[in-house]
Amino acid sequence: MPRQRRSSDWGFPRWRAYEGAGKAPEAQRLCDRHGCTLPGTCPAPKAPNKPDRWYFCEAHAAEYNKGWNYFDALSEEEAAAQEAEEQRGARAYERARHWQWTSGDGSRSRAELDALRLFDLPPDADEAAIKAAHRKMAKENHPDLNPGNAEAAQRFQAAQAAYEILKSAAEARAESLAKGPAAP
Repeated sequence: MPRQRRSSDWGFPRWRAYEGAGKAPEAQRLCDRHGCTLPGTCPAPKAPNKPDRWYFCEAHAAEYNKGWNYFDALSEEEAAAQEAEEQRGARAYERARHWQWTSGDGSRSRAELDALRLFDLPPDADEAAIKAAHRKMAKENHPDLNPGNAEAAQRFQAAQAAYEILKSAAEARAESLAKGPAAP
């Protein structure tokens, strides 16, 4: 059996040319606008519901799209069917609206908003209000004050978890403010 040998192109410097070296460059599709020599990287439909496409450069694609009306080439029945299809999609989005920010300025996460809702606090509540609401809920539902009450114990644990979420988020915000903006 022959002995294994190392190839001559391992490590650095590389002794052999890289694969693909010396090949001719691939031809690039040009913009379909007459007289333009830029690459046509932006496909645009020639007609609604047809696979044919124009390929424009960015500037000519913007110019083409500015005057484009998809519904011009459709009959009234086709336009109504298309609009109904889009409305069905919009209703599906309405059902998933809970993923959006419901209130606040967008600086709090979904978990933080849920924790604030548990304490019956507004989305812009400050740390003092959060601490007071947590203490009140913890005192009302503490297992030592409500022995044998499983629901109170569960509410106490939920309050603890919610306060931890809010506390860690506040610490992370304070830490990021202390670091300042990232240098480019």
